[in-house]
Amino acid sequence: MTIRVLLCDDQALVRSGFRMIIEARPDMEVAGEAEDGVKAVQLARETEPDVILMDVRMPHLDGIEATRQIVATDVRSRILVLTTYDLDEYVYAALQAGASGFLLKDARPEQLAEAIRVIADGEALLAPSITRRLLGHFTRSQPNQQVKAPASLSALTGRETEVLRLLAGGLSNTELASRLFVSEATIKSHISSLLRKLGVRDRVQAVILAYETGLIAPGPKPPHPA
Repeated sequence: MTIRVLLCDDQALVRSGFRMIIEARPDMEVAGEAEDGVKAVQLARETEPDVILMDVRMPHLDGIEATRQIVATDVRSRILVLTTYDLDEYVYAALQAGASGFLLKDARPEQLAEAIRVIADGEALLAPSITRRLLGHFTRSQPNQQVKAPASLSALTGRETEVLRLLAGGLSNTELASRLFVSEATIKSHISSLLRKLGVRDRVQAVILAYETGLIAPGPKPPHPA
């Protein structure tokens, strides 16, 4: 399957660089280019790409609002936010708006290509250390904005709740499988089930919900059970 990618960045040179990287991969192609958020929303609807590379700071409509508008439509594109800093104040807002992850702009070409594949495959792209720092930073800075836990949260099984807690620690499917002594296929099944019950797009949204409702508090990576 060829992964179709929409490039959204206000700098032509940056878009050209991304295009070169993508077109050098046989499993990818560029679906279009947008120089601002308005155009990004328009092209997302018209081309329905698999993955959207979304810059945060763009004219007319920023990447956060563009992400929110795209997610609100029937377009099933997955959004990878591009940022200059790993704790950019806008990154969390973009993830909260529906993005599936973020990547630093200084990533190597192969890292970008792999990130696109990960996002297209339905995974989320958040490095473990960045996940904890980012969500912890948000929770500490907005301690009084906890939202009411949805009824769907109580519908999770004990194992699904455990998986969600570990996801909040930034663990990958492989790490989850090792931690819980099950196969990766079983982990994927648990994640699919909890996402469906919570009514969220992906694991990033599930983790955000868990933090916002107070199910999980920011802290160190969960210890390995004895």
